Amino acid sequence: MIKTYSFNKEERLKSRKLIETLFRNGKAFSVFPYRVIYMPAKLPTEKFPVQAGFTASGRNFPHATDRNRIKRLGRECWRLQKQELYDALGEGQQLAVFFIYTDKKIADFPTLRHKFSVILNRLQKELSGETK
Repeated sequence: MIKTYSFNKEERLKSRKLIETLFRNGKAFSVFPYRVIYMPAKLPTEKFPVQAGFTASGRNFPHATDRNRIKRLGRECWRLQKQELYDALGEGQQLAVFFIYTDKKIADFPTLRHKFSVILNRLQKELSGETK
């Protein structure tokens, strides 16, 4: 399988209906500074097995530039490391994931990159536990 380090439009979680269902019925865990909500779902696209969304609190970060920076860092970490989760997912298995940044300070990129590898390993464990 070819490794793709992209984050296309189809990979972004944008469907309001799907996001509401995810927050209502999804499972969640925390790996500081992220709260991760995930749910196996039937996605609108067959091309990608996972759709991901990112957010940062307006209460913790009143300036939009700070919120945008946090989301940009999160998307970059995801883009570089998502392939291991893609490889771990079974054929035809699809997933909706939402990353909520909970810290009150902006973390640096190497820290976030490490946290994302921890998050992806935990997601793999939880998904393999569900399928058994």
